[in-house]
Amino acid sequence: WGILFSHPRDFTPVCTTELGRAAKLAAEFSKRNVKMIALSIDSVQDHLSWCKDINAYNGEQPAETLPFPIIADKNRELA
Repeated sequence: WGILFSHPRDFTPVCTTELGRAAKLAAEFSKRNVKMIALSIDSVQDHLSWCKDINAYNGEQPAETLPFPIIADKNRELA
């Protein structure tokens, strides 16, 4: 199984809290063999900065990684 999170823009409050919660639940999804991936229209560099914000929201050290990847769709070809 897989979960695709499609978000309109990095750093929006709702998207940040949703991906933050997904990051906290990632281990539970992994136990069930569910792959997670996100899609947003911003650049890879924006995603890396956003990951820091998401981790900080979760009360963790700001890091450029999440337990799942974020696809950069800067040209909106996938979305």
